[in-house]
Amino acid sequence: MRLVLLSGGSGKRLWPLSNDTRSKQFLKVLEGINGSKESMVQRVWGQLKNTNLTDSAVIATSKMQRDMIHSQVGEDVPLIIEPERRDTFPAIALAASYLYTNEQVNRDETIVVLPVDPYVDDLFFKKVKELESVIEDSQADLALIGVKPTYPSSKYGYIVPKTENQESSYVNVNNFTEKPSEEKAQSLIKHNALWNCGVFAFKLGYLLDILTAKNLSLDYHTLLDNYSSLPKISFDYEVVENAQKIVAQPYDGGWKDLGTWNTLTEEMATYQIGKGVISDDSSNTHLVNELDIPVTAVGVKDVVIAASPDGILVTDKASSQKIKELISDFNHPPMYEERIWGWSRTLDYAKYESDQEMVTKRICIYEGRNSSYHYHMYRDEVWTIVRGEGELALDDSIRRVKAGDIIHLPAGKKHGIKAVSELEFIEVQTGLGINNEDFNRLLFIWEDVLKQFQQSESKVIL
Repeated sequence: MRLVLLSGGSGKRLWPLSNDTRSKQFLKVLEGINGSKESMVQRVWGQLKNTNLTDSAVIATSKMQRDMIHSQVGEDVPLIIEPERRDTFPAIALAASYLYTNEQVNRDETIVVLPVDPYVDDLFFKKVKELESVIEDSQADLALIGVKPTYPSSKYGYIVPKTENQESSYVNVNNFTEKPSEEKAQSLIKHNALWNCGVFAFKLGYLLDILTAKNLSLDYHTLLDNYSSLPKISFDYEVVENAQKIVAQPYDGGWKDLGTWNTLTEEMATYQIGKGVISDDSSNTHLVNELDIPVTAVGVKDVVIAASPDGILVTDKASSQKIKELISDFNHPPMYEERIWGWSRTLDYAKYESDQEMVTKRICIYEGRNSSYHYHMYRDEVWTIVRGEGELALDDSIRRVKAGDIIHLPAGKKHGIKAVSELEFIEVQTGLGINNEDFNRLLFIWEDVLKQFQQSESKVIL
């Protein structure tokens, strides 16, 4: 059995902490070991370790989330990188072709696809393991996990079983009902309907045959090169709705989708994260503050206050699911990003009458880590080192830099930096059309940078 974990999402429902690069699964607000904070993806990966499933797991994600995943769960975690966001069917198709082409997985192998961020106990993953035998015993096209509902929710989709007597561990699926009213949900529960938690199991050959029928290549590299031509459609619509036989394995344990501030705060380790005060006469109020200024909540009830460089949110918990539609027109780039080498925070942005732009960032590189060796075509940069020491690679030299040094990097100048001790600097970008696509990365590993300089006549002054 092989696991494919899907990591995507634009982060709109947990704005302003989440954004395109830091979706909900990366927010460190849950209680981890010894009182430390952990994210949903860290929690799930730990549970996979507890159930001996990490060796068979791969994460399918976008290139925007690659660094975040490696930073939080390790650089050895295997990733399948989508060249662009399309939907769950293309993502799963690419993962299947990867397993078939690169890993030589047999067509008869069971593949289980699940979200990277369910909030569950370890028993859930034991049920995931059982899907392999369910597929074998039932000879179904697809096997799902269905959660036994604890209340009539209108937030989840429902798996409706056939009304037949069946003594096996699974039920035959009759149909699906997507996010019904609470009244309709109550009626569905009476008929033994289950919450659909987005877990699919199938034989690899089943999906490969679907790709073949759609004239899509089974070769991973070919599919990757033609990814933009794949239909932008969900796996549910493209595969599940057309399956001839679907079964579901009931799961009677804890499960939550922590997709809104209302549900997330129910599982947070503390009422307050970051600077600020919640008054004693406030009740059921959560404050999450990533800014360096204090936030104070006085006399409020059932409220979430979240502040980050991307914005500030104040919402009644029951209304928090409305955020996504209210901010749908927000399109400014993320103001805070985590990278495998550290983090960056945008401090200021300005656009002038001449269309010249200016972006100011505070950047931290962790001790022993390094940026790529790269250059920009359209922007100039000035770095002011404010803390720590590092090795700076420029066009014709590598030298040591420290707090107080100022580095000028005109467009086209190749550069990279490694932190000897944890390093912080202020970066001021100026130019026309500043964006994150203006990157030409040459080398990623610092040893390769040193080797290139040592093989040339460049100066290495360390």
